[in-house]
Amino acid sequence: MVKMVSHGKHIAIIVQQLNKFNPEDQSVEDFLNESAKMLQTLNVTEENFVLDTLAGCIEYKSLLDVVVNAFFVRDGKYCLIAERNLYIVICYLAAFQLEELGLQHFSRIVKSLDTAKMQKFLRFFFNTLYLNTWIKDEWSQFYDSVYVKENWIDPLLRWQPRVQQLIEQLTDKLSNRTTTIKTSTVTQPEEFNLTVPKPRAIPIPLPIPVLEKRQPVPPSTYKPPKEKKQLEEIKRKNWRKAENTHDSSTSKPSFQAQKIQSKIDNIPIKLNAAAILREGALYQRKMEQELKRIENLLRGAGDPSEFLEWQKQMRGKDMEEQLAEIECRRLQGKLSHEEAVLAHQNVIQENKKKADLIREEKAEMMHQYAEKRLQEQKEMRELVEQVVEGHKNAKQAKIKLQKYKQQIVQEVCEENRELLRQALEEEEEKLRKRYELIQQIRAIESLPSLRHKFVDLTETGGHGLICEMSIVELRERLALLREAQKAAEEEKRDQIIHEKQAKEQLLLDKLDQISLFRAELGRAAALKQEEKKRKSQSGERPMKDDRILNLQKKIVEKTMERKKQAGLLKITPQKTSIASRKDSLQWNHWKELEESRERQFKILQRGFMARERAQKMAGYEAARSGATVCILRSEVQ
Repeated sequence: MVKMVSHGKHIAIIVQQLNKFNPEDQSVEDFLNESAKMLQTLNVTEENFVLDTLAGCIEYKSLLDVVVNAFFVRDGKYCLIAERNLYIVICYLAAFQLEELGLQHFSRIVKSLDTAKMQKFLRFFFNTLYLNTWIKDEWSQFYDSVYVKENWIDPLLRWQPRVQQLIEQLTDKLSNRTTTIKTSTVTQPEEFNLTVPKPRAIPIPLPIPVLEKRQPVPPSTYKPPKEKKQLEEIKRKNWRKAENTHDSSTSKPSFQAQKIQSKIDNIPIKLNAAAILREGALYQRKMEQELKRIENLLRGAGDPSEFLEWQKQMRGKDMEEQLAEIECRRLQGKLSHEEAVLAHQNVIQENKKKADLIREEKAEMMHQYAEKRLQEQKEMRELVEQVVEGHKNAKQAKIKLQKYKQQIVQEVCEENRELLRQALEEEEEKLRKRYELIQQIRAIESLPSLRHKFVDLTETGGHGLICEMSIVELRERLALLREAQKAAEEEKRDQIIHEKQAKEQLLLDKLDQISLFRAELGRAAALKQEEKKRKSQSGERPMKDDRILNLQKKIVEKTMERKKQAGLLKITPQKTSIASRKDSLQWNHWKELEESRERQFKILQRGFMARERAQKMAGYEAARSGATVCILRSEVQ
């Protein structure tokens, strides 16, 4: 058993050396040689303990990392990652050197370190459940499971009850420390001796601002528009006329159409620029179409009715063909859907067959893999046995090698001392020369120099560029650019004014043209109305509609039938006659209203048609006489 006094010092040296080790930069042998050079101050026993621990931590690093990583994830979440190598050293001593050190020596090493950290780590590592489950499984991935259980896990389980007593001692030590901390005196705070502030002066209230009197809401907001009143007045007049017509229909046998005076056209409409241009373009387009049609007729063009009929038939045929094509596409889509469903079913069957083949191949491969795995485990057992034998022989060779290396280290140290002395002399010479150079530079910097620079605004910067100019020239060019910009703005402003005047003149011309067309259309409508009056005065009387006579007969028949039923049901004839008369009057009243609305619609439709015919006639007369819009406007003026 190794006996040492300063256990914490040796553990700190081991942790320090592990922090320096980097497997990518140096090998394990070089690292151990360098560590042996640094441990010459220790005796042979302590040096051997430190080197053996370093070599073991590096050799079993993969196994130790498994335990330490799990400790940081579970119980050591709040431990410092810089203390990782400390836990690795304790884990190595507990797992691989506990038999050689003995529990008493191991307890001294643990108690020389931080009590809370050691208690937490040992409680985690010597957990029986952890040792029998995941620690054993993880270590079995690197070494044979039987070897791991017999040589490492079983010894740890045998030591677990005695180590548990050590953990309880550490726990008691922590509880005593905690109690001591709790019984310490608590600092009593005292109030600050602050200066009492003076009371603040009450601020003068600001005057309340007076809001400006708002303008009242105009009364027109709550009044309906004039147009709505005019429409209501027209409806009321039509209602009265319909009632008078119903009263007069009982005395007059013949039906007379009512004359409705439309006042909608008399309502003034305000036109904006877009409406003026749109209406002017409409009249201009209609006039051009009419002139083109008249010109075609004068050239001998035929009636397009036959062509329109043929065009209608051809469109019907095209529509039938399109419907047939759509039906074909629908049927084709349905057929493709059925084919897709069938193909999907075939793919599912093929996939099932492929899956069965893959399962068979997988079972065969798993069988081969199991046989291969058994062979590898057998070879691994043989290799482990060979490695164990090699470890036994390696310890004796390691002791001989260390003695030989110590002799080499002593020789190398003497050579290094001489080289260090020469290097120190060379470095002192370099520092002396550097100090002299710094003194010279400071002497040069201490000389006075001219710090004022005179600026000439007429000179350039002297940078050697083609576009260089002085500040004076730059200011002149900026002034010229400002003048040019002002001139361009004035020119743009004049152009905008001219365009606005031209647009206003165009709108005035369009208004004159629209008024001329409206006057011509009004004149044509007036002529049409006069002609219609002459025809009405010539003796033509409107015939009564057959549908009305039939409806009246049906109403009379229904009235007589209801009277008969009332007599059968013993109802007073006076009341029955009054009710029947009221029903007949109400029915006739609403019927007359519907007929009056139909007549109004027909009259309006005839007025629009007459207006369009008058417009066409005016265009035709203008084309025949060769007159233009400008000549008409001159005649009106």
